[in-house]
Amino acid sequence: MNGLGSDTSTKNKAVIYLRVSTEEQVDNFSLGTQEEICTKEAQRKNYEIVKVFREEGKSAKTITGRPVLIELLEFCRKNKRTVGALIVYRLDRLSRQTADYLAIRKKLAEYDIALISTSEPTGTGPADKFVELMLAGVAQMDNDVRSERTKNGMRARFLSGLHTGVVPLGYLNKDGYVVNDPETFEKVKQAWTLMATGSKSLREIATLMNNWGLRQKLKGKEYPLRNQTVSRLFKNKFYCGLLTSSCYPEEVRGQHAQMITKELYYKVQAIIDGRNTNIKVPLARKNPDNPDFPLRRIVKCIKCDTVFTGAWSKGKRAKYAYYFCRKRCVTTSVAIDKMESTMVEELQKITPTKEQLELFISLVRRVYYKRIATLQKKRESADQEIKRLTELRQALIEKNLAGIYSDEIFKEQNKVLEEKIAIAQMAILRQL
Repeated sequence: MNGLGSDTSTKNKAVIYLRVSTEEQVDNFSLGTQEEICTKEAQRKNYEIVKVFREEGKSAKTITGRPVLIELLEFCRKNKRTVGALIVYRLDRLSRQTADYLAIRKKLAEYDIALISTSEPTGTGPADKFVELMLAGVAQMDNDVRSERTKNGMRARFLSGLHTGVVPLGYLNKDGYVVNDPETFEKVKQAWTLMATGSKSLREIATLMNNWGLRQKLKGKEYPLRNQTVSRLFKNKFYCGLLTSSCYPEEVRGQHAQMITKELYYKVQAIIDGRNTNIKVPLARKNPDNPDFPLRRIVKCIKCDTVFTGAWSKGKRAKYAYYFCRKRCVTTSVAIDKMESTMVEELQKITPTKEQLELFISLVRRVYYKRIATLQKKRESADQEIKRLTELRQALIEKNLAGIYSDEIFKEQNKVLEEKIAIAQMAILRQL
């Protein structure tokens, strides 16, 4: 049964092809049932079965990714002198795509191998070919209908605020719903808060998150977090309660627990973008904190008016801290103890009297209330701008769905609006 005879004058040999996909694991489509029915058909038509090809858990949407089918066609090519028939349980076992099915059918015709279906009419007559083509088309239509239903279901799930796909770090997928991961949720939230201070780079945050035991999970395996992974994490609006998708233009409120506020999200975006030298107007700059040199960038050089910086100098027995001009115009460095004691002395000289302090407090209050009124107006203006931009974005989505704007135009305009919204959000944050 596994080899071919030496008789090449007749083509009384046959091969069987069996396929079942993951979603078709039912009795009527099981490999055992298919093989039994195909074997009986071969016996009825007086064919000797020389080989059975089994393909399990493979979809028939495309030929690629089905190594057993490729092996079958190659076997038929090499043994076309003796193999006279290919027997399948149903025609859609070969392919659910009409074009792929016709390509397979053409190859079999070139090898002069008949295609026999145990449950459908097949043959070489015009009527048989027409019916066979119709059945192949029905298989593709059924496949397309299933695909469309799946896409509609996925879209409906997305619009209802339910996440599809792999959940971000800090969350778990439980019974189709996203819930907080008790082991990682607070750690990821702490990373967002720390990033919002502007005192850490992406590399430093990634190192901290790895030290906290956070890992990226891919296909059942865990990997350390890289800078690029952390950057994508901080760009994900999922954490501020919003669902976005590359497949759909909408931006919807998710049903999952919100980890951070929108204000914090846009603040982090401003910090990250502020470090990107490619953008025209950085929104923020990193503000590193160095407790060893608290007067760095505060004290200025008396000669060139450039701010001082600080560094450690290694001596024979120990290390020493010094302040010095960034431009090195003053050759003498100032020891940290001398600089700080001098600063304390200067501060003591300018300590105000009680009357001066009361007058100063009165002036500060007047400026403060005036500033509050100005900030309130700017806040209201920024809120109105965000509302206007949000309405423009919603109108853009509706026009894209209606076919007025193409996907390319939508993506371009949506990016512009998203940048303007981020700037408006940062304008509010600066006033807090």
